[in-house]
Amino acid sequence: MNMHSKVIKKILIALLPALVFSQVQEVNPPDYIKTINFKSNTPETQLPILKLGEYVVLEFDALNGEEADYYYKIEHFNFDWTPSTLIKSEFLSGFDNQRIRDYENSLNTYQIFSHYKLTIPNQFTKGLLVSGNYMISVYNDNDELQFSRKFMIYEDKTAVGVSVKRSRNIEFIEQKQRVELIITSNNIQLNNPTQTVKAVIIQNNNLNNVITNIKPQYTLGNQLIYRYDSETSFWAGNEFLFFENKDVRAANTGIQFIDLKDLYHNYLYTNIPRAKMPYTYNPDINGNYLITNVDADDASIEADYVWIHFSLRGDDFLINKNVHIYGNFNNYAIDDSTRMIFDEVNNRFINTMLLKQGFYNYKYIVVNDDGTVDDGAVSGDFWQTENNYKVLVYYRDLGARYDKIIGLGEASSVNITN
Repeated sequence: MNMHSKVIKKILIALLPALVFSQVQEVNPPDYIKTINFKSNTPETQLPILKLGEYVVLEFDALNGEEADYYYKIEHFNFDWTPSTLIKSEFLSGFDNQRIRDYENSLNTYQIFSHYKLTIPNQFTKGLLVSGNYMISVYNDNDELQFSRKFMIYEDKTAVGVSVKRSRNIEFIEQKQRVELIITSNNIQLNNPTQTVKAVIIQNNNLNNVITNIKPQYTLGNQLIYRYDSETSFWAGNEFLFFENKDVRAANTGIQFIDLKDLYHNYLYTNIPRAKMPYTYNPDINGNYLITNVDADDASIEADYVWIHFSLRGDDFLINKNVHIYGNFNNYAIDDSTRMIFDEVNNRFINTMLLKQGFYNYKYIVVNDDGTVDDGAVSGDFWQTENNYKVLVYYRDLGARYDKIIGLGEASSVNITN
């Protein structure tokens, strides 16, 4: 290696931490913390996108039976998830780094757990003062990070019209959906919008495949128009698979049979890869889940934990692939717990996960050797699929110190057009 190459290598090594750590990533919890529900005024968990002044609720279960203390901290971020320059008192009224005081132990369950619930605003954290990207992090007694979750706060300053259409590219017309936007700013003057306005598109509340930093194509009066093709196109995927086990003692939807050992075990029917089959519609909740228990007054402490046995037919094209289970039940995380193991004797991929009773959406995906996700490898991609799209509009006026979110738009592809 010559001197010039060595210098370049040293510069790259020095820059690597900046490149790796500039964007904050969510941290997933240890094994004993489950069912992180993060929501606003909706029954099921979701990606919380709240209007400035609305409340947000974070709930989770600790299965180690210790009634441990947990603390939370809140941070503010720029549109690209790099830390913002605002100090805490500029974005938060009151204090964070407080103990989560609202917790209850499970009731009449085989699996003992403590259920923790945090609502913001509360008596210590009186409110969040500005719009933008936020992250909440939960720590244990020893100040060790247990998990973190992103959320967004917006101001209703612009109208965001969202429509979902088929791809214009003939190559992908059967498999992709594209999103068109019109941002109307009636009560706010958007200066130099190609530099100051950025749109972010989120499919099915999944932050792993967002399309970000979309600039307006052209301006028409007080409207910003976005009519891209490939830049705002998503793989359409397929409807999610689902099961329901709200009655733990009887086989419900999607469950073939049950067994009681130390905990209940639910064995799902073996799913069939759908990539090479025609599209069929079945209603889903776009990857989400809902904790329910048929005879409970309070499902958060009375719903039990059940070992769910997943099974996928081992078609030839999947052999030697990294197949995983994917869904909002674990915030679309991919790790050892979601990996399917190939059972050669029965020619199927299998996995067992400990999940709280409820209604769950899930799908199977392939993770490539480079870490990228092939969402449609097992399920296929079909333009007819019903997906949810949310659009966030970020604005940083010239000389401003942080990125506001000045609008939220939402659309479903149920009425997709050409």
